[in-house]
Amino acid sequence: MAMNLGHQIGTISGKQIPTEFAAGEQPSSTTASPSAVWKSPAGNLRSNSPQENASPPMLTPPLTPNSAGEWSYLINLPMLRPDLSVACQAFATSSPLEMTEEEVAGTAEWTDGGRKDEKKGVSVFVMMPLDSVTNGNTVNRKKAMNASLHALKSAGVEGIMIDVWWGLVEREAPGAYNWGGYTELLDMAKKHGLKVQAVMSFHQCGGNVGDSCTFDVFGSVPLPKWVREEMEKDSDLAYTDQWGRRNYEYVSLGCDSLLVLKGRSPVQCYADFMRAFKDNFKHLLGDTIVEIQVGMGPAGELRYPSYPEENGIWKFPGIGAFQCYDKYMLSSLKAAAEAAGKPEWGSTGPTDAGHYNSWPEDTPFFKKDGGGWNSQYGEFFLSWYSQILIEHGERILSSASSVFEATGVKISVKVAGIHWHYRSQSHAAELTAGYYNTRFRDGYLPVAQMVARYGAVFNFTCIEMRDHEQPQDALCAPENLVRQVGLATKEAQVPLAGENALPRYDESAHEQILKASSLNIDGSSNDREMCAFTYLRMNPSLFQPDNWRRFVAFVKKMNEGKDSRRCLEQVAREAEHFVNVTEPFVQEAALALLP
Repeated sequence: MAMNLGHQIGTISGKQIPTEFAAGEQPSSTTASPSAVWKSPAGNLRSNSPQENASPPMLTPPLTPNSAGEWSYLINLPMLRPDLSVACQAFATSSPLEMTEEEVAGTAEWTDGGRKDEKKGVSVFVMMPLDSVTNGNTVNRKKAMNASLHALKSAGVEGIMIDVWWGLVEREAPGAYNWGGYTELLDMAKKHGLKVQAVMSFHQCGGNVGDSCTFDVFGSVPLPKWVREEMEKDSDLAYTDQWGRRNYEYVSLGCDSLLVLKGRSPVQCYADFMRAFKDNFKHLLGDTIVEIQVGMGPAGELRYPSYPEENGIWKFPGIGAFQCYDKYMLSSLKAAAEAAGKPEWGSTGPTDAGHYNSWPEDTPFFKKDGGGWNSQYGEFFLSWYSQILIEHGERILSSASSVFEATGVKISVKVAGIHWHYRSQSHAAELTAGYYNTRFRDGYLPVAQMVARYGAVFNFTCIEMRDHEQPQDALCAPENLVRQVGLATKEAQVPLAGENALPRYDESAHEQILKASSLNIDGSSNDREMCAFTYLRMNPSLFQPDNWRRFVAFVKKMNEGKDSRRCLEQVAREAEHFVNVTEPFVQEAALALLP
């Protein structure tokens, strides 16, 4: 099982899987024509799943461009409504970069009745490239960014998601913040009438799937320089596995409240960063900036770095490894064991849990029958391991809620969609990541209840995945996992938002997202939908003509909500009007994004 997910799915399906090209790599056939089918690099993306770079499976219908004949029915469509005719004239007479905010918005906000309705359905946001702001604190590829934001607004997209990197903004010295390119980028979003989900990215960019980026020669954004200096002095500030391997993606939660970062604790550093962000962008909060997603671990997710891809340490679908062997975590474990009257349990974590690429049944701790996970010791350890992760989230959420109180922004937390080995008894991959979820225990309800205590949003990934698309021997069940999370958030009365884990442009993925976002999971959720969906990700492939056509239809269907009885094909016919209208700057965006 050393193959990555894309190779595995390709092997299982027996079909060629379309891929995106790595930086500097050329597609097999290209053209310089503006109307070309762009298949250029889609790197520089923020990781949201251990499979983000894996290619989607070839589904039915296949992901091949529609021929002219297949779209011939569009020739006989009714004439444009008056409101769309005005928009078309504006595009025909104006440069895409000269359109007013009102003209762009007019192509997206009119309903079938020819009037503007109150907002309904599920708002769609789009993730920006990881390197939207450069290592020099400027907006990267400004022309491409401007054209792209025009295109997204025209498609009916509500807004964008932007990573605000701790390692860029507070890079050189404690309290020395350089908001540089973020000021310009947020102003651009406001100009185009787009809302912003700002991610407080307290993790390293690099080390997870999809973390390819062009910030520097190393292709990553590390933690701030002064933080790394402290971690070099005291390597126990980094998460550590049982073999002594250190992980520098995120500061270990074991020292959350200790003054180990030049006189401040990590949580104080996060709070100060968020406060500086609020003070610098207070004029945009609640209007343009509508959500603050608070990073709580690797890839911004509330989890341990149990499956790091860096240097080939972990490969899908390995179970990962526990990350509790730095001295600060071990001190906490020792105290918990003594409090439980079992001091002998406090010297180490499980030593029979295999390695990163093990399978559950190959390990004494995770095996189905007689596994340590289902013993008295296993219950103690897993309860402690998951609880201190929740307490870490609570400390940061408490700070975020205090900082952004009365600003009009939502606070959100991202939880990883670890769907492999979900159909096993132990759910080993979830356990090593910190989610105490097994055949006999709901590990997501305690997380949802913690999020609910602060009135925050529970953001979950892998929304686009279907069970049958996954390698069956890995016992994957993303649909069941999404359903479980939906039920947990309903019981905790916390809003649920979603993201796709893989870049997907096919109608099958769109239909699955529509289905999942409706939250029709128990027959009694008729009045509930996801509060938002964030699409991964803006890149040249999104603006490829057929991908863009499908995306516009998808956004329109999401905006209509689950009560709409119109199928995707009907929506696609109407969306074709918008596709034609937006063609000039969609082409410009796609070409400008080329390296």
